[in-house]
Amino acid sequence: MRAIKFTSWQDDDLLYIGFLNEYPDYQTQGATKEELTENLKDLLIDLESGQVPYVHKVEELLVA
Repeated sequence: MRAIKFTSWQDDDLLYIGFLNEYPDYQTQGATKEELTENLKDLLIDLESGQVPYVHKVEELLVA
């Protein structure tokens, strides 16, 4: 098990919208916070499996 950070908010239509912080270009939504988190898990599987082409990912560069 690993911890994945995500960002979420509730829009005017009362949907929960969010994205995985490592993959900010790919958003998903849910009618409830629980549905959003399930959709984020599915999105992570898709992104890491290679099903989505040209995935943009945020990474960290260490510079001395």
